[in-house]
Amino acid sequence: MSTVPSRELATFANPRPGRDYEVRFDCPEFTCLCPMTGQPDFATIRIRYRPRARCVELKSLKLYLWSFRDTGAFHEAVTNQILDDLVAVLDPEWLEVEGDFLVRGGIHTVVRARHVGAPLPG
Repeated sequence: MSTVPSRELATFANPRPGRDYEVRFDCPEFTCLCPMTGQPDFATIRIRYRPRARCVELKSLKLYLWSFRDTGAFHEAVTNQILDDLVAVLDPEWLEVEGDFLVRGGIHTVVRARHVGAPLPG
């Protein structure tokens, strides 16, 4: 299995598709670059979701988050990109991504983006 950054998110079948449960990840080593200065931004990315048919595989999530390390992105953009990419592969009932960025220039930034999927048929 690869150990280089990758934007590919792997999934697996939800082992309990009829059960109402939440999956939560805390990723405290996230880094990207400030698009204005090129300096690193450090954050904890928190992901919460209620799966439908698919769950995200953790090593692919780790490599996916690592892929942002050399990417210049505003906090709002990177948080929303993570949300969009996870929603695209998971089609969850709901999903939330929170980017909790360390202080830069005296400002602590928290960006929270949410997705609520369409209701299940029937």
